[in-house]
Amino acid sequence: MANTTVDIRLSEVVSALTYALDITEGQPEGHAIRNCMIGMTLADHMPLTSSQRSALFYALLLKDLGCSSNAAKVTQLFGADDRQAKFRLKTVDWSGLLNSATYVVRTAGQGEPLLPRLRRLIGLGMQAQTVSSGLMRTRCERGAEIARQLGFPEETAQAILDLDEHWDGKGNPVGKKGEQISLLGRVLDFAQTLEVFYSAHGPEGARRVARQRRGTWFDPALVDLFFATFAHDESFWAKLGSEDLIADISAYEPPDRILHADQDKLDQIAEAFARVIDAKSPYTSRHSARVAEIVRLMAAELNLPPEQRRDLSRAALLHDIGKLAVSNTILDKPGQLTDAEWAQVRSHTDYTYRILERVRGFRQLAQVASAHHERLDGSGYHRGLPGGEMSQAARLLAVADQYEALTAPRPYRQPLSSAEALKLLEGQVGTGIDPVAFQALRATVEKGGVPEPAVVEKI
Repeated sequence: MANTTVDIRLSEVVSALTYALDITEGQPEGHAIRNCMIGMTLADHMPLTSSQRSALFYALLLKDLGCSSNAAKVTQLFGADDRQAKFRLKTVDWSGLLNSATYVVRTAGQGEPLLPRLRRLIGLGMQAQTVSSGLMRTRCERGAEIARQLGFPEETAQAILDLDEHWDGKGNPVGKKGEQISLLGRVLDFAQTLEVFYSAHGPEGARRVARQRRGTWFDPALVDLFFATFAHDESFWAKLGSEDLIADISAYEPPDRILHADQDKLDQIAEAFARVIDAKSPYTSRHSARVAEIVRLMAAELNLPPEQRRDLSRAALLHDIGKLAVSNTILDKPGQLTDAEWAQVRSHTDYTYRILERVRGFRQLAQVASAHHERLDGSGYHRGLPGGEMSQAARLLAVADQYEALTAPRPYRQPLSSAEALKLLEGQVGTGIDPVAFQALRATVEKGGVPEPAVVEKI
């Protein structure tokens, strides 16, 4: 396909997708965008080049690209909802022994019987530094890797790598100190923390944490610059409360470095966010990518036009973006789910719709991507659409998604063979799944083009 430029600013696409990163981190909606507004306002008073400002702008928006990569490990270690554990961690000065111990006691093993919880607490206490360093390393390295995949400069990737390093050398993952930490990384760490405390406690909360962590977490020069410029500017703090942050953030991008998204870039973004989605659980390490490969082959079998194939592939890559809102205590549970847990799982298609509906360039995919659990008889979720309201693309995606899930391992069962999966799906033809879509799948499988499922990653 030609590398056709479309009239969409890259910042519009990226900023809207950061809402998915916010929910993965357990942060309130708009966290990454407000973080960007804080960091770029600080940058207005710094001697940065235009290219540095552009690199910083996207680093601030995409600092959490690696956030899903340690979600399963957080749940395994703490026996807790990964989103809640991450949210609490951002409000704690975990470099101090007492604060770190308090965080572990309040977070780990909630709801477990006393003896197993004590074992968990002792185990975490004995390896606290190693655990925190490993979690941060996984997250920062994956985030930097995806930023590079998206074509952002090395300064952006390096800032994401340095996100959790601290001025006093007690941060993670490698304990860089002072000016060993990249300047843009220092801005990321400062802006992120200010936003967390602003969202929890208002402007005074942000000012208070800046004072308290000056010279320990934060570069003193950045803290001093903050207080000398906009710390007490009430009009700035009012902007952070805007109801249309996605529209507002474009004003913070360097005007001489505005980036646009062509069709190839939109494909690249969909592929990158599929990696974020699939990293949430070791059981889905290639789920979205494999569904996209399957549905592309099915579309080719039906001779669909190239533009429809492209949109279908993007919808497949992003169909499970709503699962970033579901706790790994549920996604990776080996036993039967409770009714409340099922309700959370079923909510992921609604989250998919609400996230994609915000994204210019992907907005037209929202209906198709969020309909992958609908059934022809109307018994699916989250809308309960009858077959007559399901588009051809939605019918194809629903079949590809089911086949991939059936032939890949899950925490509660072993994978089915291709023959077993096809037989099970064939029994749903006409009631649950579309006959034409099933025939396209079967033809694709019989031709041997379907990729093998990924091996479950160790955590």
